Parts: sequence; structure tokens; C-alpha cells
Amino acid sequence: MKLTTLINSALIFASITLVPGIASAQTATTNNSEAIVINSNNLSSNSTSVNYLQPLNLVTFAYQGGLQQHGIPSGGALVVETLKRNIIAKDVVKAAVNADKLPSQVLNDQNYLSAVNLQLNALPDYAAAD
Repeated sequence: MKLTTLINSALIFASITLVPGIASAQTATTNNSEAIVINSNNLSSNSTSVNYLQPLNLVTFAYQGGLQQHGIPSGGALVVETLKRNIIAKDVVKAAVNADKLPSQVLNDQNYLSAVNLQLNALPDYAAAD
């Protein structure tokens, strides 16, 4: 059961992450009617890539007590507070920013917040399988 929840969570996250790039891809045709896909989300050569905790890892970190010093309870208490909507994705992300686990710009990243929200919604199933 735990593995199934983990796989489902990973699939949900992957779909949230990949859909914007797929949706913004454009199709062009050449003289011989061959389709060429152009991805307008490519990073410029002088941009820096940003790596930070994936939403699943962030929620797991919080569940295991990694954000307790920043006001996020661990284990079953986190599950209960999430179910009661006393803790939402933005709260967890804000705590991670305060703990220097995420950069502050993530607070404005709606895709990231949505993915964290999905992981928080899956948390009761994950905890039940634990």
C-alpha cells in the first residue's frame, strides 16, 4: 500500500511538472510537411537552473519532523492539522523557506504549491500505510 501511494504521488507530481511544458510546445511545419516541435520553455544559455526539494521530499521531511522548529507538527499531528485545513501547502513551504530548505521565490510558484498540496492531500493514505 505504501509503495502504491508513493508511485501515485510521483505520477501526480510528474504530470503537474510536465504538463505546462507540453502545453506550451508549438508545432511548426517544414516545406515537406514534417512536424517540428518547438519548446518555448527552454532556458537561455546564461540562465542558472534552480534545484530544491521536490514536493514529495518536502512533505516527507515535514512528516518526519524536519520542520517542527518552524511550527509544522510531525507525524499524526501533521495529518490531523492537514485534514482540518489548519496547515496548508503555503504554510509548509513558508516553514521550509524559514528553515533554509527552499528559496523564498518558491512561495510564489503556483505549480510547486499545487504539487505540495497534492502531497499533503495524499498524506493520510501515506500515514495509514506506514
